[in-house]
Amino acid sequence: MQPLAATVLPVLRRLPPETAHALALCGLRLGLAGRDTTPPDPALAQTLLGLRFPNPIGLAAGFDKNAVALAPLMALGFGFIEAGTVTPRAQPGNPRPRLFRLPAERALINRMGFPGDGLAAFCARLARLGARPVPLGANIGLNKEGAQPARDFAALVARLAPLVDYVTLNVSSPNTPGLRDLQAGGPLGAILAAIRAATATPPPLFVKLAPDLDREALREVVATCCQGGVSGLIIANTTLARPPGLRGKAAGEAGGLSGPPLMARATRMLAATAELLAAHRARWGEKILIGCGGITSGADVLAKIRAGAHLVQLYTAFVYDGAALIPRLRRELATALREGGFVTLEEARGVDAARLAESAWNI
Repeated sequence: MQPLAATVLPVLRRLPPETAHALALCGLRLGLAGRDTTPPDPALAQTLLGLRFPNPIGLAAGFDKNAVALAPLMALGFGFIEAGTVTPRAQPGNPRPRLFRLPAERALINRMGFPGDGLAAFCARLARLGARPVPLGANIGLNKEGAQPARDFAALVARLAPLVDYVTLNVSSPNTPGLRDLQAGGPLGAILAAIRAATATPPPLFVKLAPDLDREALREVVATCCQGGVSGLIIANTTLARPPGLRGKAAGEAGGLSGPPLMARATRMLAATAELLAAHRARWGEKILIGCGGITSGADVLAKIRAGAHLVQLYTAFVYDGAALIPRLRRELATALREGGFVTLEEARGVDAARLAESAWNI
């Protein structure tokens, strides 16, 4: 796996980012990425929402938007996979170029705008997938034109319910006009009510939030999610903020920033969310938190868990490092866990949440 990556990745980096991404998916479908054969570490395994996660490291939505390479991705050692974002109808997304590398920061800026083949093609591929060695989620969004949020999200969940293990509502992409407005309590509450009405037994539902919410907006959306019966939250999507010191000609491009520059912001917001959820636990029960944003090492994974995450997701580091990344992160996480004095992930979960939450908006 690693010798191939050492040969292929430098070539892909010389190509335009979106071209390189398409070729990477093609290579995955052809089996060129190989498979992870390292034995699982029992200390990293968890059962959450009735699902067995062999390790907490998942692939975030955005890498396999159209569910074309799920089986090869599941063979790489991830603990779970999230496909999408899928919209009700096929759409081209925003004009190109719309994906940009920031090599000095190992970051990306994207303004993709949910390009994809649409729900029918997505579901047809899921139906052909067969056995799944790890949990599979679907990330759902809205078309740029003609969208009716409550109707469309409810229809997406109802159609996907028999085909995946969980569904994530993407109301936080910065690249579809008006989408982030749906994070407000009223619109989000209406969407969740429509989903409950349309699906007798909905799958576990997650809501993915923007890292750019202020304190009161986060408080409102967490309360709405708890009242609306969601299973958990993903913290966080890409950011519109631009930390000082970004280098390279692409640093000023419009779109959502991902990768290491997002790590501090997303992790502190994760901690603030964990503290808010703790206040609601007695009434609404435990909610699952997925930490996302800036992970490049096993120490980063543990930092998210210490901030309150049950699971984590990554995307940008996988784009830069390829398939060899996942076994490395698992080894590093196991080492970091032991060196931190923890036997299980549960022991480490949330130990830094209160401290980090205090400074969540001081960045």
